[in-house]
Amino acid sequence: MLEELAAAMAEGIPCAAATIVRASGSVPRPVGTTMLVSGTGVVSGSLSGGCVEAAVVAAAEEVLADGRPRFESFGYSDSDAFAVGLSCGGTLDVFISPVFPGTVPVVPSPGAPCALLRRIDDGAASVPLLIGDPAEATPAGLLSAHGPDLAAMLGIDPARAAARLAPLLAAGRTGVVELGEFGGPECDGGSAVLLLESRLAPPRLVLIGSNDFSAALARQGRMLGYHVTICDARPAFTVPERFPDAHEVHVQWPDAYLRGEASAGRLDARTVVCVLSHDARFDVPVLAEALRLELAFVGAMGSRRTHDARLAALRAAGVAGPELAKLHSPIGLDIGAATPEETAVSVFAEIVAARSGAAASGQPLRDVSGPIHPTNRLRAS
Repeated sequence: MLEELAAAMAEGIPCAAATIVRASGSVPRPVGTTMLVSGTGVVSGSLSGGCVEAAVVAAAEEVLADGRPRFESFGYSDSDAFAVGLSCGGTLDVFISPVFPGTVPVVPSPGAPCALLRRIDDGAASVPLLIGDPAEATPAGLLSAHGPDLAAMLGIDPARAAARLAPLLAAGRTGVVELGEFGGPECDGGSAVLLLESRLAPPRLVLIGSNDFSAALARQGRMLGYHVTICDARPAFTVPERFPDAHEVHVQWPDAYLRGEASAGRLDARTVVCVLSHDARFDVPVLAEALRLELAFVGAMGSRRTHDARLAALRAAGVAGPELAKLHSPIGLDIGAATPEETAVSVFAEIVAARSGAAASGQPLRDVSGPIHPTNRLRAS
């Protein structure tokens, strides 16, 4: 839809963008789906496959006429069979906003990963902020790249917003963030509602090794919004049926696979690589590849003795000190994990802590002095 919007803006045609911001029950399209209505009457996209489109177009025409954004809600009512609603029984909240030439950030290129952030509460300006670099999908990255713009949009310290938006960005998800629900002096007694329309692909989780630990991490990773890949050179173990939660299963030497993915541009600063194969033939070459890339997290499973031997082998392979410092090994936090499922919790606890950019201690929250919320730690840092 960004391409259609850019074309309309280039021709000087105002538009109204109708975006699903909340959905519940059975609905045809997910949150983030957008329908565009141009000032010339051209409609692009669909929100429900026909149930509410006519009503949305009528509301969009009113938005274009008065220039005021609005919310519309659609659901099914047994008491009024002729009301506009969804025959599938779900409910949709749709935000419809005017978009005028000169108010839309320039998208780097068609299909380029990006996200649009707008404030959508009553009376707020709806000029979007373009977030175009996956490296910005952390609180620190957002504040570094867009801190002044976020502050201007909100009229308050943007640290809380950055901390709430970063997980959505990192997962490539669209969603609504309501900042006033916690209150506090930073909100000045008011509230702000932000709509993040993400066009970032989900972050990647690449698991090296076909075993029960990989299966458990695949389940956890998929639940957390990762696109999960398992790679191992042993065909007898590496079969899709063993890993139903993985999106991809590849029988290939892991270092060759990672090198090919990097060359194709399918790895980025949000990618997580976990080496679980317990075999130096696989571990050392793939870690040497991974540690030379700009990834979010590189970890390896093994004992302390295995870790020491692995470091020596990586140095012999020419991996330098700064690159070795990026390795999380032995992988995971010390929580007493024993089973593969518990180990997956331990591993992802470290991944979340490493990626959050917050001053995470890994201690029980009851033992943390001062504020416990990541936003407050970020503010103090």
